[in-house]
Amino acid sequence: MNERILDFFTKDALEAARANNTYRTLRHISSPEASHVTIAGKDTVLLASNSYLDLANVPELKQAMADAVLEWGTGSGGARLTTGNKTPHDELEEFIAKFKGEEAAIAFNTGYMANVGTISALCGKNDFIFSDELNHASIIDGIRLSRAKCFVYKHNDMADLERAIEAAKAEFFAQSASASAALNDAGNAKQVARPFRGLIVTDAVFSMDGDLANLPELLRIAKAHGVLLMIDEAHATGVLGRTGRGLAEHYNCEHADVTVGTLSKAVAAEGGFVAGSKQLIEFLKNKSRSFIFTTAMAPAVAAAALRNLQFIDAHPERVQQLRDNVKFFCDALRLHGLQVPQTESAIIPIIIGDEAKALRISETLQNEGVLIPAIRYPTVAKGQARLRASLMATHTKEELQTAATAIAQIIKSTN
Repeated sequence: MNERILDFFTKDALEAARANNTYRTLRHISSPEASHVTIAGKDTVLLASNSYLDLANVPELKQAMADAVLEWGTGSGGARLTTGNKTPHDELEEFIAKFKGEEAAIAFNTGYMANVGTISALCGKNDFIFSDELNHASIIDGIRLSRAKCFVYKHNDMADLERAIEAAKAEFFAQSASASAALNDAGNAKQVARPFRGLIVTDAVFSMDGDLANLPELLRIAKAHGVLLMIDEAHATGVLGRTGRGLAEHYNCEHADVTVGTLSKAVAAEGGFVAGSKQLIEFLKNKSRSFIFTTAMAPAVAAAALRNLQFIDAHPERVQQLRDNVKFFCDALRLHGLQVPQTESAIIPIIIGDEAKALRISETLQNEGVLIPAIRYPTVAKGQARLRASLMATHTKEELQTAATAIAQIIKSTN
């Protein structure tokens, strides 16, 4: 290996990350994902998991996946459009569509692939995308891959979104008029007018702040301006709404044109999905590169995701337990004088500010048996480092109270 050339590509970046307190390392957890985990031989309360309903260790769900492996084997053997499509994939997509109240659905190997593949398939270099400034990296990367013109609007600012759409329309029609005049001057045949095509895309729950997109207003704006609306329900599926069906159930309103989600968070399996009209799903099967050019998820994984979704469908009380825990924990933090938002998701940000201080607090908490990672730049803006608590339905009130007390005491005692 040419270490000198490798240093040229990597060394400065790693040294800068260490100097700026943004260097990252992997944490070794030697037990399954649950409300308690084992780290370095120590029992630790896990307040940092996206497995919001704590389904990964439900005995009947583990057994269902084991049975699926025995029936379907450990891999799929091919892409979905060649030999990889199996009964569990079709059954999963049918249930996702039913669960989300849509005509059809398509499963991807990850939620990241769902976002990247959908955005880059729907939009091209002549189109316009309107993206919330706090959208997830997978949305940002999908926009980059599409080569569409992107307008970033202020976080959850509907007036700024409308301003961005009007600016994009003005730019589009000015360019169209200029191109048409040039063609006419050249004596060419009359140009066929190309319509304005726009896509609003937003997270449903913003992963670092825990706040919600304003779906009713987004629907109104999309309809008024003749653009599509896409939402990513990665942190909403299984969490929002009375039965965990997501943002539309939470607001009791219509669905977006395109609904993306993941099967790896509250559903506690693996994979991503898109739900919407039959025409949309057929389009993605034919045009989404991250669907077409990848080996399908293992059939046993698809079967496990289906079984876990069915469990959520049959146990809405699990969603209510999660909601009760979030309220209890936020109230406990406030009683200790900490400022936390009134969240309706399972994500509670505790803003620290300084990156080094956030790291020290997180490390001290872990030593005390509470795991809440420090989230730092570039995941959040510089100077906005935070502890990001995320709860499970199975946390007890006693351990949440104990954790809230420890968090408050350590924050107040750390310089």
